[in-house]
Amino acid sequence: MDFKDVVKNRREITKFTNKAIPTETIEEIIQQVSLSPTGNNLPSREFIIVKNRKTLDYLSKTTPYMKWLKEAQGAIVITGCPNISKYWLQDASIASSYIWLAAVNEGLGCAFGAVFNITDEAETLQREDYVKNALSIPSDRKIVAILGLGYISDQPAKKKVIPKEDIVHYEVFNQK
Repeated sequence: MDFKDVVKNRREITKFTNKAIPTETIEEIIQQVSLSPTGNNLPSREFIIVKNRKTLDYLSKTTPYMKWLKEAQGAIVITGCPNISKYWLQDASIASSYIWLAAVNEGLGCAFGAVFNITDEAETLQREDYVKNALSIPSDRKIVAILGLGYISDQPAKKKVIPKEDIVHYEVFNQK
């Protein structure tokens, strides 16, 4: 798919079919995310691939907003490594975009489930512990997000796009 089409077609998908995702498709997504940049080229983010139905169902309870994982046929958990790089959050965030765009390119839908909450440390710790316990993730890792994957069941309505003029400034910040 042309990159412009991938970007235009990217939507949050929370309704999936029960069609299994081929291993080759997941591996292609992982190949693409492994190319995502990191600050100082340090391995500051890692990924856990989850396809087991019981585990996906369990992870759907990480937050009240991840119920769609019960329909997803796979997930990628993104972890950050603060002890490796001070840019771990940025690196993991960039990686999530690569996963999402690679999924669209492979004909899959994707949903983003935030685990890390910068404004509520207690909530973050509760969510992280829930995921870490299920997936044997070391205590020195931060859990940034869980991206659910699957074939699209219901195409969402066209998204209202914020006008470029409202979010882009040239040379200086233009207060309207």
